[in-house]
Amino acid sequence: MKEKFSYVPPSERKKILLLCDDIRSHSGVGTVAREIVLNTCQHFNWVNVGAAVKHPEQGKRIDLSKDTSLNSGVEDAQVMVYPWSGYGDASLIRQLIKIEKPDAIFLITDPRYFTWLFQMENEIRKQIPIIYLNIWDDLPAPHYNKAYYESCDMLLGISKQTVFINNEVLGDKAQDKLIKYVPHGLNHNMFFPITPSYKKYKEFKMFKNRILKKEFEFVAFFNSRNIRRKQIPDTIWAFKEFVDKLPEEKAKKTALLLHTQKVDNNGTDLPAVVEMLCGKDSKYNIIFDETNYSTEEMNWLYNCADVQIQLTSNEGWGLSLTEAMLAGRPIIANVTGGMQDQMRFTNEKNEWFTPNKDVPSNHRGTYKNHAAWAFPVYPTNISIVGSPATPYIFDDRCSAIDAADQLYKVYNLDKLNRTMIGEAARNWAMGSEAGFTAEIQGKRIIQAINELFETWKPRSKFELIKVEEKEIKQAKHKLVY
Repeated sequence: MKEKFSYVPPSERKKILLLCDDIRSHSGVGTVAREIVLNTCQHFNWVNVGAAVKHPEQGKRIDLSKDTSLNSGVEDAQVMVYPWSGYGDASLIRQLIKIEKPDAIFLITDPRYFTWLFQMENEIRKQIPIIYLNIWDDLPAPHYNKAYYESCDMLLGISKQTVFINNEVLGDKAQDKLIKYVPHGLNHNMFFPITPSYKKYKEFKMFKNRILKKEFEFVAFFNSRNIRRKQIPDTIWAFKEFVDKLPEEKAKKTALLLHTQKVDNNGTDLPAVVEMLCGKDSKYNIIFDETNYSTEEMNWLYNCADVQIQLTSNEGWGLSLTEAMLAGRPIIANVTGGMQDQMRFTNEKNEWFTPNKDVPSNHRGTYKNHAAWAFPVYPTNISIVGSPATPYIFDDRCSAIDAADQLYKVYNLDKLNRTMIGEAARNWAMGSEAGFTAEIQGKRIIQAINELFETWKPRSKFELIKVEEKEIKQAKHKLVY
């Protein structure tokens, strides 16, 4: 049997009920959840309520133990999936607690999908703890999430800003929770720089030629959904402004590769944006690719490019940046949310920046020192937007012109320098400080859950609440810094 961190025999393992996207799916949540299962299945047994929109397999119980063993190297993994349309309901959870007898419930994704679960936390937490791998895109600290955070026994924050938000929103009640920093981790053996020694190098070159159609000297890459906050039109605009800085012949040897939907009601009509900005000028090479690829092919796609660009106006993490860094590529990113973690800003003590009440985010450019692989674009406008469910959140809008300048900086680096800073990005992401790998993420989750089981006490049958004036949910951290 392949040796794995903290092995426990199957009969002695704690069983975790995992509520999130189907771990067989290729969504961001599904990818992260799958890596968590693969890298902790030697220590825990897992039962996944596998969410999807109108799941075609709802009603089944699917045994993924053999597949998990094959992909993890753990010969005796025990993993079950209950496919479900949505993230479940109270009736399903009651049934699964009775049938599967889990030792804890583990949640991933937006808390609004689990309102029904938080409403029954008093019932659940008398029996088993609730663990929430959570993320929040931006400040101000979302006090409207307080009831959700209070309903959990442990909060695992994906970004440093999320950990700050969890503590800030909970206030004095944070001392009753376990709150840990557990950043996203991906399989570094699946995302890596491709060199001529790669065994499938010829296949990769054929793939690259098929995608790009011709040889380019410089390719910028965007990989995400076509939704408004991803700011894809600004990315296209930034590329145009960058190209306009170049001589005509050099301009024709650059390209922007967009792996996204051309048209989406949650975003916009991107070909129309390209037409408006670029017309039919042949020097603007903007390539769309809408294909759903395997993980191996996604690594090939990152290796087709010289830099990854992400200008999202609020972003909890930005998995495409992590994938690009593991593939040995520098990153251009808006300074917001969890993308800050990946740029490794340092404070006045030369320490990796951690948000605090005085500087809860670096989106105002308080700190300018950052890692060599990062080419940050600081927001030029920070406005408050919202909805009834999420009344307020900062929208950190950066300038396409500033992004164009960063594209130009990366372009002016020679191939050797780009390779060197890309290697530095990969090495740091794989190291113990960052730990953006699935293996390290798995270790952190095992250690955190073990600590929870050692200290957890069932919720009391009742709670005495002193009736006082309604709490004023005012931001206690600075808004201007």
